[in-house]
Amino acid sequence: MKTVAILQSNYIPWKGYFDLIAAVDEFILFDDMQYTRRDWRNRNQIKTPQGIQWLTVPVLVKGKYHQKIKETEIDGTSWASAHWKSLAQNYRRARHFLEIASWLEPLYLEQEFTHISQLNRYFIEAICSYLSIKTSITSSSEYTLAEGKTERLAHLCVQAGGTRYISGPAAKGYIDEKIFSDLGIELTWFDYAGYSAYPQLWGEFAHGVTVLDLLFNCGKDSPRHMRNVKLNSQ
Repeated sequence: MKTVAILQSNYIPWKGYFDLIAAVDEFILFDDMQYTRRDWRNRNQIKTPQGIQWLTVPVLVKGKYHQKIKETEIDGTSWASAHWKSLAQNYRRARHFLEIASWLEPLYLEQEFTHISQLNRYFIEAICSYLSIKTSITSSSEYTLAEGKTERLAHLCVQAGGTRYISGPAAKGYIDEKIFSDLGIELTWFDYAGYSAYPQLWGEFAHGVTVLDLLFNCGKDSPRHMRNVKLNSQ
């Protein structure tokens, strides 16, 4: 049995995103979808002494109302050093800051990205490597897309050779389960509830921040606070 999940790429996503990746055999980045503004595609949250703060990658959207995620260009390069400065300022006291910075800082300061989809995949794969997540990561552009919301997901799963599809719970509102069952694909729903707290800087605990918060604070022990990422699995 091969298990597949399909999600749009996010910028430095939260820990649940990586737990879903770790739960499947193939994770397909669905960047053929329309880019949505003020969403998770180009921004995420960190903790600071002043509370939750957004890190946002500037993208070119003026007049581009129907562009796809994979077509969305990054606006300039100055954001990268600004984001790293903000991460360093707010997490330098974290127990595993130096360890994570050794591979994360070069991603910000030594790499250049032209499109948000390219940036997101690069960071997602780097974080998966640190967490020893072995899941195959592919893109929807490598496959043929069908018409219809559910049909696209189901046929992507078929093309990938999947016999089980794990969906995020937000899709319950529109997914037609019969389309999956007619194709012989088992449909299951991922549950993001019940995560344990971990040592975290700056006040009240927050689960929804970027996974980098977990990595800075817990390092190689991060899987203890995840479900499908295995400790010492490398």
